[in-house]
Amino acid sequence: MSAKKQKSYALEVTLVVLAIVCAFVTQTVIKNANPPEVENIPTGDKVAIEEFLAEAQGVEETVIKKEDAVPREYHPHLSDLASEPDWTQLDQFQYTISREDFERELEEVYTINGKWKDWVTTTDESALIRMSAADGTKLYELFFASEVKNERPPKYWRNRDELIVQEPNKPLLGLRIVIDPGHIGGKYAKVEEREFFHKDSPPVKEGNLTLKVAKLLAKQLETLGAQVTLTREYLKPVNNKRTEDYHHFAYSKLRKKNLWATPLSITKASEKLFYRKGEIRERAKHINNDYRPDLVLCLHFNAGSKSEELIQDEHFHMILNGAYMDGEVAKDDQRFMMMQRVLQRIHPEEARLSAYAADAFTAHTGLKPYQYDPNSKRALNVDKNPYLWARNLAANRSYLCPVVFYEPYLMNGADSHARIMQGDYEGLRYLNGMLRPSIFREYVNAVTDGLVTYYANRK
Repeated sequence: MSAKKQKSYALEVTLVVLAIVCAFVTQTVIKNANPPEVENIPTGDKVAIEEFLAEAQGVEETVIKKEDAVPREYHPHLSDLASEPDWTQLDQFQYTISREDFERELEEVYTINGKWKDWVTTTDESALIRMSAADGTKLYELFFASEVKNERPPKYWRNRDELIVQEPNKPLLGLRIVIDPGHIGGKYAKVEEREFFHKDSPPVKEGNLTLKVAKLLAKQLETLGAQVTLTREYLKPVNNKRTEDYHHFAYSKLRKKNLWATPLSITKASEKLFYRKGEIRERAKHINNDYRPDLVLCLHFNAGSKSEELIQDEHFHMILNGAYMDGEVAKDDQRFMMMQRVLQRIHPEEARLSAYAADAFTAHTGLKPYQYDPNSKRALNVDKNPYLWARNLAANRSYLCPVVFYEPYLMNGADSHARIMQGDYEGLRYLNGMLRPSIFREYVNAVTDGLVTYYANRK
C-alpha cells in the first residue's frame, strides 16, 4: 500500500472514530437534559399527554396563591398532596405525657397489631420516632413526663370541663362548634359517586342531604348558646382549585406507580384528588387556622351496596380517628398527625363525646349498630361500644380537635329512602306504619340531644 493510500485510510478511520465519539456525547447530553425514562411505565400517546398537560400550565400561578399551589410531584412516603411535616412543632409537647399513656394510645387506638413499634422505640425516659420513611437515621426524640400532671397540653380546643361559663337555659353557651356537611352535592355528586338512583324517583345526593341537616342543626345549636360555623353553606366546594389543577400531580403519581397515563386516566385521577383530598385539606386549613373550634360535627348519610335495589336492614355507627393501617403509619405526614393527636389527648374527649352522641342517636332512631369484621385491618372497636369504631379517615385525622363523625341511615335503605323522598316538614307524618318526624329533623334532634346531655354534665 502506497504512503498516499495509507494516509487516506488513516484519515477515514479517524473520521469514523470521531463520528462515533460525537454521537455518544450527543446522546449523553440529550439523556441528561431530559427526565430519566422509567422502564415499563405505559404513558400512552406522549404528544397527546404533553398537549393535555400544557392546558393546565400556569393555572396555579394565575388563580391560586403560590403557597396554596398543588404539588406537581408525587412522593411515595407522603399522602397525596401532603408536604413534609415540621417535626419541631412537637417541641411544645416535651415532658407533657407519660410513657404509659403514650404507649397505650398507640397500642389500643391508633395502630393494629402493634405496628407502631416499627416506627417508634420507647425507653423509660423518651420515645425515638422515625421522621422519615426514606431515612431511618432521622429521629425525633420526645421526652416523657416524669410525673403525672394535670396541666393543659398545648391545643386550641377545650374539653368539657374547660368550659367555665354556664347558664341553665343555654347548656352549650360558649362552645365553639364547626359543622362539616359531608361531601359537596349538587352537580358534583356524580363525580363524588355520592348519589343514588331508585327506579323513577329523584336522585338522592349525600352532599345535599348533609347540608340540609347542617343548616337546621346550626340554628338549633345557636339557640342553645353555641358559636356555630359551617365549613360550607352551598352546594359547591370549599376548595378553590379544580380538576385541571391536579393534572401534573396525577400524571406523576400514575407514572411512579407504573400505571397507564393517558388523558382519560389523568382526568379520573385528578377528579379523585380534587374531591377526596383537596377538598378535605381546604376544610382542614380553615378549621385548624381560622375557626379553631372545640369540636367538629362531621355529618354523613351512609349507603349499602351500589345496587339500585333498596336494603331492608339499616344501621348506624360513629367513626373516631385511629386504626392506622400499616401503609398509613408509613406515610411521614400521617405518622406526624397521629403523634399530634396522641399528644393533644384528643382521643379520650372524642371517645366520651361519641359515646353520648351514639346513645342519643339510637334513642331517637332505633338504628342497629353496624359491625365491622372483628379481624378487620382498617377498623378497631372503641371501648366495647358496638356503635363506636376507630378508622383513619382524612377528615377525622386532619381536623386537630375532637371530631364527632356520624354515619347513620342508608340512602338506599327502604325506610330511609322513603323518608328522604318526603323531604323536610314540621311535626309528624304517618309513614311506614308509624308517626315520624322528617328524617332531617330527627337527625338534628338526635345530635342536639347528645351534645346537651354531654355538656350539661360538665364540672
